[in-house]
Amino acid sequence: MPRLRQVPRSEAAPSVLVLYDMLFGDRDPIGQPGTVTGTPGDWWTVFALVPEIFEHSIAGFALYRNPQRSLDPQLRELAQCRVGWASGSQFVFSQHCKSLRTEGVDEEKIAAIPHWSAASCYTPIERAVLAYTDALALDHGRVDEGVFDALREQLSDEEILELTYITSLYMMHAVMSRALRTEFDDRDDPVVEVRAPGDDQTFRISD
Repeated sequence: MPRLRQVPRSEAAPSVLVLYDMLFGDRDPIGQPGTVTGTPGDWWTVFALVPEIFEHSIAGFALYRNPQRSLDPQLRELAQCRVGWASGSQFVFSQHCKSLRTEGVDEEKIAAIPHWSAASCYTPIERAVLAYTDALALDHGRVDEGVFDALREQLSDEEILELTYITSLYMMHAVMSRALRTEFDDRDDPVVEVRAPGDDQTFRISD
């Protein structure tokens, strides 16, 4: 379950109800959760706590999908998928694997996203986008000039700005999803101590 309260249909603001209707039909998304992609749908019900934030997020979705965007949607989705993986969000990663398929990206490329730097299936611009995404997600925006030069070889300034904004937006969603334990990110941290047998839980090098 998410760490924050969810908003039932009976309490939802009018702007939220529009999306509830689209995603859940006439169901209450708390009493009868689930979306067509197999998620619980609790990202929506948690964000509905503050309708202004909910509406701002929806506007962001509309912005990146607007046909006026200059950036190739395959490159956009490649970055969104990788930023989900790099940020440790199973939700963002999973959803954008599906979006990559919608955009016609080969399964080989989707499967290689976790180990893209050792894969030979990507074009030079795809590799540049993936390296840039890692610089945003893993190095907090510390981008080597060689990576930026590779982007500039094939992308306009407008396309690079769109790539930066959209990728960073989805890094935020990945981080928030993990922090609030929404959707597929409602899971315990896998890194825990494996305790030693017996009562003595200390360790000495002579052991």
